[in-house]
Amino acid sequence: MIKSRWKIAVVLLICLLLLLTACSGNTQVAEMQNITQALHTTEATMSSAVPETVSTADADSPSTKALLTYELTRKAAQEKAAILTKTYGTNSVQYALIDHGNITLSGQSGKNDEQGLRQLTKDTMYGIGSTSKMFTTVAVMQLAEQGKIGLDTPVVEYITGFTMKDERYRQITPRMLLNHSSGLNGSSMTNAFLIEDNDTYAHDKLLGQLAGQTLKADPGAYSVYCNDGFTLAEILVERVSGMDFTSYIHRYITEPLDMGHTKTPLDSPDTAEMAGLYYPTYAGQVPGETVNLIGAGGIYSTAEDLARFSQVFTGGAEEVLSGKSAMAMAQDEYKTPLWPDDADNSLEYGLGWDSVHLYPFGEYGMKALTKGGDTVLYHSSLVVLPGQDMAAAVVTSGGTSTYDQLLASEILLQALKEKGIIAGFKPEKTYGVPVKADMPASMLQYSGIYGATGSTMNITISEHGVMSMTSEQPSDNPNQIFKYSTDGMFHSSDGDAMISFVTEENGHTYLWIRQYTLVPGLGQVATSMYNAEKLQPEDLPAETKEIWMQRDGKKYYLLNEKYTSLAYLVLPSSQLHMSTQLPGYVLDKRITGPNTAVSELQIPGMRGRDLSGLTFFKQDGAEYLKMAGILLVNEDAVKPMYTAKKSTVTIPPSGYARWYTISDKDGGKIVKVSKSPNASFAVYDDKGTCLYFSVIGGMDQITLPAGGSIVFAGDAGTKFELSVQ
Repeated sequence: MIKSRWKIAVVLLICLLLLLTACSGNTQVAEMQNITQALHTTEATMSSAVPETVSTADADSPSTKALLTYELTRKAAQEKAAILTKTYGTNSVQYALIDHGNITLSGQSGKNDEQGLRQLTKDTMYGIGSTSKMFTTVAVMQLAEQGKIGLDTPVVEYITGFTMKDERYRQITPRMLLNHSSGLNGSSMTNAFLIEDNDTYAHDKLLGQLAGQTLKADPGAYSVYCNDGFTLAEILVERVSGMDFTSYIHRYITEPLDMGHTKTPLDSPDTAEMAGLYYPTYAGQVPGETVNLIGAGGIYSTAEDLARFSQVFTGGAEEVLSGKSAMAMAQDEYKTPLWPDDADNSLEYGLGWDSVHLYPFGEYGMKALTKGGDTVLYHSSLVVLPGQDMAAAVVTSGGTSTYDQLLASEILLQALKEKGIIAGFKPEKTYGVPVKADMPASMLQYSGIYGATGSTMNITISEHGVMSMTSEQPSDNPNQIFKYSTDGMFHSSDGDAMISFVTEENGHTYLWIRQYTLVPGLGQVATSMYNAEKLQPEDLPAETKEIWMQRDGKKYYLLNEKYTSLAYLVLPSSQLHMSTQLPGYVLDKRITGPNTAVSELQIPGMRGRDLSGLTFFKQDGAEYLKMAGILLVNEDAVKPMYTAKKSTVTIPPSGYARWYTISDKDGGKIVKVSKSPNASFAVYDDKGTCLYFSVIGGMDQITLPAGGSIVFAGDAGTKFELSVQ
């Protein structure tokens, strides 16, 4: 999953967070707004020279290559990597450039372990998140080359046990898994993001999760980012090859390419070889992050190894994949009737690729491919120029994959300039400031409430041609103004963004935003996407409305994540909010009954990803919420902590976590907790920020915060002994 007013690329592939925040708002939009605000504080350093392109023949001649040292590119890479660590919240960064099969530069910047005992090196490994999807894609394409898989043959032909409640699932093909058009809802990631724990639960239970789901669209209708498609592709590789996925990629990808520092959680990599991790609101270093959906986002690697991997896509690794298959992966798979018209963009799917036409390389007459990845704590980007036989890879602890993509692109542009392939850098682009024009009255029909995953926005258009966009979710920039211009579009006052409205053949009306966003010191991002679709209010029966209003503002606490889950650090609870702008909705989810709500969005790209319904039920007097495999409990069932001098907490037979609130009178008390190894507890302040998580460790007693909460997680029957001082 770019920094702009509206989130237009996966920022972090933090899919578990997307699931947990479905009730409370869209984390992607919020992060985009925060980063946009940060961008305004930094001076731009990009050159604006306008060159002409130089012939590649002279630049790649043997004599030219012999003289080329890439010193200017090396210096630029160091400076821009430092910008990441000093300005954009990145802890450490590692980068590499490969040119015609030779790694011509690599480097590192930032801090590693908190004590400063382990220096960053070219062999320090990082989680690459969704860049792992390219390994899965290559594996599927290898099996297709061998005639063992037909890209357009239904997946049910290969995976026995794959079934869904929706009969359309029989139409899903491997191609649809790889181009995000399968129609699957998005992300089934219970127990997928763990701390130094390679539990295979999320992989093993996927088919069971899918068996209870329906599709959100006809298979092949349109492409919208989908993690489950790649986990299903991982299972496809295993079933067809007869090997586990980790063994497969080592034998057929990493070993032939000499990628000795590329591993998966099942390799149990040495934590001392991993980049140091930090979470913004938690004091101290965090242990290693494990993403146990390997084919969707769980591989570890280095920038140099990813650079070696790029040879698969530039024709330098025919022993791994034929050039014909690599070219097939780079075709315009995103082009369906529902995709917006062509415009400068950073999101246009191929097979596996996020974009097969990455901006700004088209400005130089070059085709560029990219794939990025975000976990909770790691980020990565691979940018490949197949026509120039060049690629750059960037991996980071902290930051975002968009920053990584910009750094990789900048390294490539600097190298192209140093080689003489381009004479300089193109200027930044804009859509132009609005030019006053009379707006036709027909535009007024587009006023209304628009929704995207986990968010809604109010669009109002005045007869004077002024459009305002107000988000229902908390935002640093909650109200944005655009003005009608002579080209029939609405433009932002700075000219960076342009908005129009499109009613597609499916009858849905979409808000189409095109935008150029300058990230000072790193370059410019171009985006074009359907940002939201128009929703209609829903009249609810009085009884149903009353039941839902009783839930409005209630907090729901996570119950069924494993005791090692990062969710207990990042977001263990979620607050439900009825939409104030759109009657009958919980944000983007339409209420269908007293205890159910569904998301019916049909938005290609990113803004319609990870859809999930809400189902409430009562048991033993407590209300529970089920959402995409996650189970939460209403705050009314969470009782105050019992603070006797000595007490015991026991995990029930269900294995669900035990939550307690901390009263004002107990605030400041010191509690010592004794537990078994297969258990954890975490303490939160009154705002829900994690103050202590025992999996991270470091203390055997904690001070209770007034108004906060505490959770105990572990195997069924696990006991916690508490001593209060």
